Amino acid sequence: MTAVILAAGLGTRMGALTGNLPKPLLPLSGRPIIDHVFTGLRAAGIREVVVITGYLGEQIESHLGTGERWGLRLTYRSQTQPDGTARALLLAREAVSGGPFLLSWGDIVVEPEQYAVLVAEYGRTPCDVMLTVNATADPWRGAAVYVDSDWRVTDLIEKPPRGSSRTPWNNAGIFILTPLIFSYAEQLRPSPRGEYELPQAITAMIADGRVVRACPVRGFWSDLGTPEDLAAAERALRSAPGRV
Repeated sequence: MTAVILAAGLGTRMGALTGNLPKPLLPLSGRPIIDHVFTGLRAAGIREVVVITGYLGEQIESHLGTGERWGLRLTYRSQTQPDGTARALLLAREAVSGGPFLLSWGDIVVEPEQYAVLVAEYGRTPCDVMLTVNATADPWRGAAVYVDSDWRVTDLIEKPPRGSSRTPWNNAGIFILTPLIFSYAEQLRPSPRGEYELPQAITAMIADGRVVRACPVRGFWSDLGTPEDLAAAERALRSAPGRV
């Protein structure tokens, strides 16, 4: 299985903390965040990775190189316009069109075995999309994920208003997708912010009756969207060294 890593951009609230360093290169437990991601990919048996970069992407390419240190083969694509995750994913179409592939953000931190858990779960229950979810009291920062008793996703609401969700599940940012996702990504209309986002494409697939399933994250998870997230992740790793 091939993996696609979205390693674009520098979040607005991270700017004061990172300066001119892209968020995936922020140090966490002594290593850049994206190094933790690649350690997990390697443990899952993945060897081919497409890295999609955006703002300050040259720094990410310089750091990662060919991927040899992880036993991976990397290729790069550059998103020249910040027009959303669905548009970014389309840049990898030719490289992953042969079958299911794993997609992860470049600033996600999970237990290293989470990638292998997701691949194994997909092997047991193949579907059009499998996405990871983490439990949270109010999933307003990402996408609220509604599931039935068999972990089939019935709805996906991106950035819902605070306190409006009736589900404890938040989209945790790691997926296994089939090439079907590309046709849906191509048909999207822009959001009010002028962006084409992956949750929009997955929501359209759910509406068409495509099978979208959820896989709960095991153990530690953080998307490091703010400086506070980074500090909390460091505290969690210090309290349980060797986890990530």
